[in-house]
Amino acid sequence: MLKKDRYHIAVAGATGAVGREILAILEERNFPVGDLRLLASSRSVGTELSFGGSEFPVEELREDSFRGVDIALFSAGAKRSKTFAPLAAESGAVVVDNSSAFRMDPRVPLVVPEVNTPALADHQGIIANPNCSTIQMVVALKPLHDVARIRRIVVTTFQAVSGSGQKAMDELLVQVRALLSFQEVIHEVYPHQIAFNCLPHIDVFFPTGYSKEEMKMVDETRKILNDDRIGITATTVRVPVFRSHSESINIETEKKITAQEARELLARAEGVCVLDDPADNIYPMPMNAAGKDETFVGRIREDESIPNGLNLWVVADNLRKGAALNAVQIAERLIR
Repeated sequence: MLKKDRYHIAVAGATGAVGREILAILEERNFPVGDLRLLASSRSVGTELSFGGSEFPVEELREDSFRGVDIALFSAGAKRSKTFAPLAAESGAVVVDNSSAFRMDPRVPLVVPEVNTPALADHQGIIANPNCSTIQMVVALKPLHDVARIRRIVVTTFQAVSGSGQKAMDELLVQVRALLSFQEVIHEVYPHQIAFNCLPHIDVFFPTGYSKEEMKMVDETRKILNDDRIGITATTVRVPVFRSHSESINIETEKKITAQEARELLARAEGVCVLDDPADNIYPMPMNAAGKDETFVGRIREDESIPNGLNLWVVADNLRKGAALNAVQIAERLIR
């Protein structure tokens, strides 16, 4: 990418939860924004969003929205990405897309900067941001994979409702209030009540019984780590937490790695914060990860049922590291 002092940035899906988070992170990290174009559906036209002490109008996402744009950060859903991301790339922008539209396209790099930044060199105008639950898992596992080579991963996720958007967050709040007031509970976003409940159901189910979210974790992890030999199985669960995903991860490695060795490796890893002192009630929790950039790892212990196994508990803010922050970090790598 051409080196500049300032860059013309477009944010597609600017009024959504992730879009707003992208704007906040660009400002927090002093990204060298020159011009800023905020794009969304026609329903949002006329809305203004704050950035850098100024108000910017939201424009309708159109085919000609990307003239002069250097970097386009997309969080507008897979359907709009499939339509508009290629047009943005044709206009000369580099697209960082947060949807599932291009993740498994062999021509499109799937990037977590702490894990596989070199993949950016092969981009052809579009770069994919991985699924939120995949991002935090590979950040935690890459340092261990480099040293001991992971053979198998068994992961169960506990995913916050913000992963389904603002309507899901509103639904959880309304349901909690209704239950505490002994009123009828209504569900629209999810097939069942989410308040005080857990749903082992994220995205659609395949005939195999696995959900689309579970298979995203399988396929994306192999692509990011560039290792199709890893056996991976996932169960993804929606829980009544507003923000931050948690994951229980069990790995089997080729080379023996102790819990203490894992702690030391992770303590030195970029983007990782180890919180692992159960005796003093220190371990990662969603409420502490919310609003933070790090991927938090704790409950590190050896799996006594196999010779080379480890268990980990991994928590990260799904709107930040799981989406907006990762996209901005990719943009930062692009302009270096």
